Amino acid sequence: MSKQLKADLALLLVTIVWGFTFVTTKNALKDISTYNFLAIRFFVAFIASSLIFFKNMKNLNKRTLFLGSIIGIVLFAGYAFQTVGLTYTTASKSGFITGFCVVLVPIFSAIILKRTPNMPTVIGVLLAMLGLGFMTLNSNLSLNIGDFYTLICAVAFAFQIILVGKYTIEVDPIALAITQIGIVGILSLIFSLSIEDFIIPKSTDVWIAIFITGILATSVAYIVQNTVQKFTSPTHAALIYTAEPIFSAIFAYIFLHEVMTARAILGSILILTGMIISETKFSKAK
Repeated sequence: MSKQLKADLALLLVTIVWGFTFVTTKNALKDISTYNFLAIRFFVAFIASSLIFFKNMKNLNKRTLFLGSIIGIVLFAGYAFQTVGLTYTTASKSGFITGFCVVLVPIFSAIILKRTPNMPTVIGVLLAMLGLGFMTLNSNLSLNIGDFYTLICAVAFAFQIILVGKYTIEVDPIALAITQIGIVGILSLIFSLSIEDFIIPKSTDVWIAIFITGILATSVAYIVQNTVQKFTSPTHAALIYTAEPIFSAIFAYIFLHEVMTARAILGSILILTGMIISETKFSKAK
């Protein structure tokens, strides 16, 4: 087995874990408030990541802390809107709408960097937007509030990806990522103490969700990404990540008995197709 194949399989396992987080988080939200859950999840992830990457965090400087704080605020917005949205929408729809950030990244990058997007990107965005309409708009062309929150989450994640790409070359990327995680934990705790009754959960479902989202989907997933992604191409990695909403729909069907309507299935196919096209590099004929 080649190193690239091993890397692709490792990234696929990470994507499967990410897909499962939509189910575990939705289950956890039955027993714990949104920001309360996020605070514990990200503090657990921050502590675990800091212990694993102690050498990187030991050399944390002001520039990394500043940039990590800015990106962390954007990341917090993404997770906050995603988690609140899960209270009002299905895990499968949340997965596909969150995945919409894949096609938003090149569009926002084109606006910010003033570069004209290529044709595959334009086609991918149009297909994904059409699919999003099929998935989220009802017969009255109105949007479910949970779907709307999740759409804002996709926008925030897109900006977070752009900011990481812009600043990760300036500082230690691992320390930058862990700083972001810590900022999300701090902001979540502040919001929880301000508007919720913060508790230490006793529910097994909540702690399972915290372990999967905090340890597996954040700390371990990050380690795997940084270890194996150098052995595969960015395009390969991006295409593998587009499978996340597919796994979220599969797990939602198995564990939550969520059944997607014909409109939702058509919309998800269009979104997935758009995501793949926008991330595929087509060579010019010679």
